[in-house]
Amino acid sequence: MPERNPSSWRRHFRYGLLLVPAMALGAAACGAPAAREESAASAGAAFEAAVASGDHVRACGLLAPGTREQLLQDERRPCPGALAAQGLPRTHGVRTTEAYGRQALVRMAGDTLFLSLFDSGWKVVAAGCTARPGRPYDCTLKGT
Repeated sequence: MPERNPSSWRRHFRYGLLLVPAMALGAAACGAPAAREESAASAGAAFEAAVASGDHVRACGLLAPGTREQLLQDERRPCPGALAAQGLPRTHGVRTTEAYGRQALVRMAGDTLFLSLFDSGWKVVAAGCTARPGRPYDCTLKGT
């Protein structure tokens, strides 16, 4: 039996160690569709509950970074006050959720949210969205 080159084995072992976490991370990001939809719906419901209760500090923490930045730029004041001024609609529970990879659409009675999956979890990219047949949604709150 031919002797294996130890440096070659070590190189393959190191690449394998790097590949295993990368594959696990990719699988976790994709996850089962039902689990992703449930997580996105939960994040959307948490955002809407925070807005409804007037906890705009918590709601701001559930916004995607680009959305929060756009809100601050548009309103020129801290996020909680800027978010309160948006007049987002009241909701009455999640009706449907669709998740595609790292993006999700959460339809609630009274509002539609768009979310993206970040390392820290699902974050709201757009809220106060109204469907317009044959055209993109019109959203009160949205990022760049």
